[in-house]
Amino acid sequence: MARDRGEKPVVHTKKHLARLERERRQTRILLYSFIGIVILVLGLVIYGYLDMTVFQLRQPVAKVGDTTITTAEFQARVRLERTRLLNIYMQYSQLSQLGLDVTSQLQQIQNTLNDSTTLGQNVLDQMINEEIIRQEAAKRGITISQQELEEAIQAAYRYYPNGTPTPTVTPTEITYPTLSPASLALVTATPLYTATPTLAATLEPTATPTLAAETTPSAELTATATLEPTATFTPAPSETPTAIPTEGPTATPFPTATPYTLEGFQSEYTKSLEQITKSGLTEAQYRQLFETSLLRDKLMEMITADVPREQEQIWARHILVADEATAKLVLERLKKGDDFAKLATELSQDPGSASKGGDLGWFGRGVMVQPFEEAAFNLKNIGDISEPVQTQFGWHIIQLIARQMRPLTADEYAQAKDKAFQDWLTKARDEYKVQTFDYWKERVPAEPNFNTLATQAATGQ
Repeated sequence: MARDRGEKPVVHTKKHLARLERERRQTRILLYSFIGIVILVLGLVIYGYLDMTVFQLRQPVAKVGDTTITTAEFQARVRLERTRLLNIYMQYSQLSQLGLDVTSQLQQIQNTLNDSTTLGQNVLDQMINEEIIRQEAAKRGITISQQELEEAIQAAYRYYPNGTPTPTVTPTEITYPTLSPASLALVTATPLYTATPTLAATLEPTATPTLAAETTPSAELTATATLEPTATFTPAPSETPTAIPTEGPTATPFPTATPYTLEGFQSEYTKSLEQITKSGLTEAQYRQLFETSLLRDKLMEMITADVPREQEQIWARHILVADEATAKLVLERLKKGDDFAKLATELSQDPGSASKGGDLGWFGRGVMVQPFEEAAFNLKNIGDISEPVQTQFGWHIIQLIARQMRPLTADEYAQAKDKAFQDWLTKARDEYKVQTFDYWKERVPAEPNFNTLATQAATGQ
């Protein structure tokens, strides 16, 4: 019929067919390319999601021997620590509303929360130490029974089904050696023994307490646990080498009467667990914190069994001035016979000791800053006076009043054991071939934070 209308049949030449084939081929290439691009983009999106939610969380931020500490575990512990700090902050805020000046404590917590790298480092170090403790305890055959674990958890929530335990430690009377006539000739009265020298803002102890979480877990780790504020210790300028930050309101140091029944304890524990799981920690991991704390206590007793109960200590006094020239003038006056105590009262820039003739009391090694300690302990004879000694606080003239092997107080002995254990932990890092991976710094959670508190307050959560 087409021919009747005068239409000519379409004739497909080879050139025309080749062009049509080429166009079909180009269309297929464009279609496949588009599909490939879509698949690639989807793949990258899916991989990015899986990387953030699965792959990265499984990556180790540290290794202790063959055991890894994963990103997920690390992030959960950081969130838990941030929650703990926010809890303490809220407690301090309540104290400030009662008229107490806790500005410095609040500021310290704010600084800690804002410094994610330092906070993350503290948490990571803590987790590494915990893993070392677990592995070393296993090596030494140290175990924790289920009963011990349950009692530790119950005690953290102040639940004592068998009655409130009573302290069994009996104070031990300490007898100190008498002073030599040479020492007595230098001073008119023997200073009361103190754990730290009576120096104001001059010489700092080498270890400074921080707000980092301790190994021992407690109910204060959670947002629902009740914290009982205790009286905070604010040392007077003349009583301590430096202003030491207070760690904040803590649980009552000694167990109190059981506040509730088994059902009450279980209810509080369940509420706490709900908050803890929001941080990413499982119940098993939370209970492991208590177990590790108990292992630490047993391991520490074993490792520190040989820590001596006495220590070489010196009794010294000093004069602090601003520059070397002044220090040399003071030294010349002392050599000419001027009274040390009178010069200290007159010239020393240390307000904590100047009023007492420069008297620092008794102290052992590891208390004063290194240049001061080295110069003081290098004095050989009673009454010897040092050459001018420079520290970051100024220039010191030091006099040795006495040197003795002195018994440690209970607090000092506990500090000595803790130092010995910390020294062991530091060395154990090499033995256990500890590795850390720097990308942890990019994975430190910034929540919960003060915005979280504001949101919870606004929503009534």
